[in-house]
This record gives sequence, structure tokens and C-alpha cells, in this order.
Amino acid sequence: MGRTSQIKIFALAVLAFCFLSLPPLSWGQSQPPAHAKVLGQRLKCMCGGCGDTASSCNHTGGAFSGPCDTAKGMLKEASDRISSGSSDDLVLQSFVQEYGPTVLIEPPKEGFNLLAWIMPIVMPILALFAVWAVVRRWRHRAIIAPAGGPSVSPVLLARAQHEAERESDE
Repeated sequence: MGRTSQIKIFALAVLAFCFLSLPPLSWGQSQPPAHAKVLGQRLKCMCGGCGDTASSCNHTGGAFSGPCDTAKGMLKEASDRISSGSSDDLVLQSFVQEYGPTVLIEPPKEGFNLLAWIMPIVMPILALFAVWAVVRRWRHRAIIAPAGGPSVSPVLLARAQHEAERESDE
């Protein structure tokens, strides 16, 4: 065997190794469209094993690694509904009807859930107001009162000043 045939065999072996090392997901399974993946970012994976979105569900370790069947099914369902002409809101509403409002990553901005959107803004403002009120109260308590001692007669005071002047002159 010549040197060039050995190089060709080596190159073929490297190509075969690279081809066989590709992940099997890319061989026969179709990926959901990009719009379904974007919509999947707003949906929680309901497998119960993770708290990820349907688009980012990834179970690592063990015999299974990758998105779970629940996440794949949710993305496929979203893709099917999008391809049938449903709007994003209708697709999300259908998941809410099927799984309940916990399927949404962000709570809807209405009713009691509105507190989840308002409280991160209101609470720091209330905390600053409370700190301001406490500091103000402390300042009013800390007003220094004049020292209360026995009163000094003006005669004694004048005599002390006169003696102090005499000592400083010497």
C-alpha cells in the first residue's frame, strides 16, 4: 500500500468518525419551527421534573438527556396550532385551558396576579418611606435639651469673671 492510499483511508476513517459522532436527534427528528420555540419560552414544561420553559427543557444526567417528551409534545402542539392559523394568544389560552394558569411563565397582568407586577415597584418605595419616617422620629427625640443644673447668681458669676481676668493678666 502506498502512502497516498493510507492517507485516503485515514481521511475516510476521520470522516466516518465525525459522521457517526453527530447527535442522533439531527438524523430523523424534525425541530419545531422558530415561532413555536419563541412561544414555548412563554410556556412552562409540565413534566413535573423541571421548572424550565417548554423550549429550554433539558434533563441532564442519567440514561436520558435532552428535552422530555412532554416538552416535545407541547412544542409540537404549539407548532400545529400556529400552522392552523391560531394567534399566539389563542395558543396560550388553549394551554391555560388544558393545564391551568400555572403553565404560563409570566402571570397574566390582571386581577390578583397584578400584585406580582406591582409589588416589586411599590415595596421599595414603601420601605424608603418607612425608613424616612423612623429617621425623622429619631431626630425629633434626639433634640438636645439644655443642661439643667443649679442656677448661678449674677454676683458669683461676675466675681468668677473678674478673678479669671486677673489671673490671665499675670
